[in-house]
Amino acid sequence: MTMTPRLRRFALTAHVVSSVGWLGAALVFLALAIIGLTGQDAQTVRGAYIVMEPAAWYVLVPLAFASLLTGLVQALGTTWGLFRHYWVLFKLLINVFATVVLLIFMETFSIMASMSADPTMSTADIRAMGTFPREHAALAMVLLLVATVLAVYKPKGMTRYGQRKQRMVPQPRSSDS
Repeated sequence: MTMTPRLRRFALTAHVVSSVGWLGAALVFLALAIIGLTGQDAQTVRGAYIVMEPAAWYVLVPLAFASLLTGLVQALGTTWGLFRHYWVLFKLLINVFATVVLLIFMETFSIMASMSADPTMSTADIRAMGTFPREHAALAMVLLLVATVLAVYKPKGMTRYGQRKQRMVPQPRSSDS
């Protein structure tokens, strides 16, 4: 099933907005992680870690799911298909992987926020949580940038499924016969 041009443009716009939003949110998350690791003011460090949990729940997670859902709609509603081209398949795998990793580490963000909100915890104890948020945000940004490059350049290469589907499409008859 292919979408009407108007619906296709709407779905594409929704996908671009959610994907770019996710990338921007990951950049902000990276900035918060760096502030948490390098900030000199204890309240600023605490605040950076405390805000990560709601930012992840209310911004990162919804944008990740919106990007995944709108990407599926785009793939299934257009001639690109979900399994026909390697670049579409790789974007799907990147999105699913990044979303799953985000969900796995949501509990860690909750623990970090709780520790940061505890006035008995020192800044050193809070920082002892490690560099996880920074690495997580940096990896997310790299993955999302790779997905963006794939979407813009659309490298050639069809999967075996895509090649079979392409062979099944009737070719127009030439008028020479």
